Amino acid sequence: MDGQGATADPQLQHFIEIESQKQRFQQLVHQMTEVCWEKCMDKPGPKLDSKTEMCFVNCVERFIDTSQFILNRLEQTQRGRGAFSESMSD
Repeated sequence: MDGQGATADPQLQHFIEIESQKQRFQQLVHQMTEVCWEKCMDKPGPKLDSKTEMCFVNCVERFIDTSQFILNRLEQTQRGRGAFSESMSD
C-alpha cells in the first residue's frame, strides 16, 4: 500500500456527510410520525378534526424542541469533554 488511501476525497467526505444527515432526518421524521400518531390518532377517518390536528401540531413542535435540546446538550457535553481532555494534556 502506498498510503494515499488514508486521505479521503473532500467531495466524497462531503457527500457522505450530507447523506448521513439525510438518513438521520428521515429516521427522525419516522420516529416523530410514529410517536405523534400513537398519541393523537384515536380512530382514523377521512378527515382530521380540529382537536386531532392541534394534537399533531403540538406533538411535532414538542418533538422538535426536545430533539433540539438533546442535540444542544450533547454538543455542550462534547465541547466540555474536549476542553477537559485538552487541559489534562497541558
